[in-house]
Amino acid sequence: MKSIIVDDERLARREMRSLLGEIPNVEIIGEAGSGEEAIEMISVLKPNLVLLDINMPGMNGFEVLEHLPKDCKSRVIFTTAHDEYAIQAFKVNAIDYLLKPIEPERLNEAIARAFEILEPHSNLTSSSMDIGQEQEVISNAPLKAGDPVLVREGEKCWFVNVSDIWLLESEGNYTKLYFGDKHAVILRSLAALEERLDSGVFFRANRRQIFNLQYVQSVEPWFSNSYRIMLKGNMEIDLSRRQSRVFREKLSI
Repeated sequence: MKSIIVDDERLARREMRSLLGEIPNVEIIGEAGSGEEAIEMISVLKPNLVLLDINMPGMNGFEVLEHLPKDCKSRVIFTTAHDEYAIQAFKVNAIDYLLKPIEPERLNEAIARAFEILEPHSNLTSSSMDIGQEQEVISNAPLKAGDPVLVREGEKCWFVNVSDIWLLESEGNYTKLYFGDKHAVILRSLAALEERLDSGVFFRANRRQIFNLQYVQSVEPWFSNSYRIMLKGNMEIDLSRRQSRVFREKLSI
């Protein structure tokens, strides 16, 4: 879901970006610090969703909506420190109305509601009908660490043990697999692969990466109670705050 953050406060935009970064399938394609800038950005980039502050100098959030093109299909979640605008917000068909400081749980609920509303009407993925049809014939059977799998990228093929895959990275509806000193991009989403992988061997680091626990070389504390993982080969992986908590609860003794 392509999203834009609109807020006149830089720290508020940074916090929203951080919160959205922990929600899968949300792509931030722009930030605006004023109503005027927001109008231009929405008109050009045509996001699915706008996280829109109400109280901004010059032009408030409601005035931004009034100045958007009539054919604009972007939907809005309002963000504000004031609760007196709630009725007005829902009169303009806002998806949700979030009070600052924004709780991660409330934001998750709002984004889930946005997906429910937008998915039937918006191009939220880059997949085509052909891609969808090809994926249907791919096995969904669970994969054990010792299982051999065929990895194909274009005309190249490799026969690889699942345990030799040390990192998976999302690239939209595709996933980049790292194995040995090679990598390949396959026609399979990271979410689909995660369902097949052994959670005792592979760990979801953030919305873009899954890594093989057997390849962890070191773990160090990072910002905001998170962790940075060093894999063999000096590949650094940053765990999201949420997944850092899961990592700690799952692997601590």
